[in-house]
Amino acid sequence: MTPLILAALAAAALAALCYAALCAASPFGNCRRCGGLGFQLAHDRRGNPKRGKHCRRCRGVGKRIRIGRHLYNVAHRTWRAGTN
Repeated sequence: MTPLILAALAAAALAALCYAALCAASPFGNCRRCGGLGFQLAHDRRGNPKRGKHCRRCRGVGKRIRIGRHLYNVAHRTWRAGTN
Protein backbone atom coordinates (compact mmCIF):
# COMPACT_ATOMS: atom_id res chain seq x y z
CA MET A 1 0.00 0.00 0.00
CA THR A 2 1.17 3.45 -0.74
CA PRO A 3 1.76 5.96 2.04
CA LEU A 4 -1.04 8.16 0.68
CA ILE A 5 -3.61 5.38 1.08
CA LEU A 6 -2.35 4.58 4.58
CA ALA A 7 -2.61 8.25 5.56
CA ALA A 8 -6.18 8.42 4.21
CA LEU A 9 -7.17 5.27 6.11
CA ALA A 10 -5.62 6.61 9.30
CA ALA A 11 -7.48 9.93 8.89
CA ALA A 12 -10.78 8.12 8.27
CA ALA A 13 -10.24 5.92 11.33
CA LEU A 14 -9.43 8.96 13.47
CA ALA A 15 -12.54 10.79 12.22
CA ALA A 16 -14.72 7.74 12.99
CA LEU A 17 -13.21 7.45 16.47
CA CYS A 18 -13.81 11.15 17.17
CA TYR A 19 -17.43 10.88 15.96
CA ALA A 20 -17.98 7.82 18.17
CA ALA A 21 -16.63 9.76 21.16
CA LEU A 22 -18.93 12.69 20.31
CA CYS A 23 -21.95 10.38 20.12
CA ALA A 24 -21.05 8.83 23.47
CA ALA A 25 -20.49 12.18 25.20
CA SER A 26 -23.39 14.07 23.63
CA PRO A 27 -26.00 11.75 22.07
CA PHE A 28 -28.38 14.57 21.15
CA GLY A 29 -27.70 17.48 18.80
CA ASN A 30 -29.71 20.51 17.76
CA CYS A 31 -32.52 19.98 15.28
CA ARG A 32 -31.39 20.99 11.81
CA ARG A 33 -34.74 22.40 10.78
CA CYS A 34 -35.44 24.77 13.68
CA GLY A 35 -31.85 25.26 14.86
CA GLY A 36 -32.59 23.97 18.35
CA LEU A 37 -35.38 26.44 19.10
CA GLY A 38 -38.24 23.94 18.92
CA PHE A 39 -40.30 26.21 16.71
CA GLN A 40 -40.01 27.93 13.37
CA LEU A 41 -39.41 31.65 13.44
CA ALA A 42 -42.08 33.79 11.85
CA HIS A 43 -42.07 37.54 11.30
CA ASP A 44 -44.82 40.09 11.80
CA ARG A 45 -45.57 42.86 9.33
CA ARG A 46 -42.87 45.09 10.75
CA GLY A 47 -40.26 42.38 10.32
CA ASN A 48 -39.86 41.58 14.01
CA PRO A 49 -39.31 37.90 14.72
CA LYS A 50 -42.00 36.05 16.64
CA ARG A 51 -42.65 32.50 17.66
CA GLY A 52 -44.12 30.40 14.88
CA LYS A 53 -45.44 26.86 14.74
CA HIS A 54 -43.88 23.92 16.57
CA CYS A 55 -41.20 22.15 14.59
CA ARG A 56 -42.58 18.89 13.25
CA ARG A 57 -39.20 17.19 12.95
CA CYS A 58 -38.26 17.47 16.64
CA ARG A 59 -41.85 17.83 17.94
CA GLY A 60 -41.05 21.14 19.61
CA VAL A 61 -38.15 19.85 21.71
CA GLY A 62 -35.31 21.32 19.67
CA LYS A 63 -33.10 18.24 19.95
CA ARG A 64 -32.55 15.20 17.74
CA ILE A 65 -30.64 11.97 18.26
CA ARG A 66 -27.38 11.72 16.35
CA ILE A 67 -27.16 9.10 13.59
CA GLY A 68 -24.22 7.30 15.22
CA ARG A 69 -26.03 7.07 18.55
CA HIS A 70 -29.17 5.79 16.82
CA LEU A 71 -27.15 3.05 15.10
CA TYR A 72 -25.53 2.13 18.42
CA ASN A 73 -28.94 1.94 20.12
CA VAL A 74 -30.32 -0.32 17.36
CA ALA A 75 -27.28 -2.62 17.50
CA HIS A 76 -27.38 -2.80 21.30
CA ARG A 77 -31.13 -3.49 21.30
CA THR A 78 -30.63 -6.30 18.74
CA TRP A 79 -27.75 -7.78 20.73
CA ARG A 80 -29.78 -7.69 23.98
CA ALA A 81 -32.76 -9.34 22.30
CA GLY A 82 -30.53 -12.12 20.95
CA THR A 83 -28.78 -12.91 24.24
CA ASN A 84 -31.87 -13.27 26.42
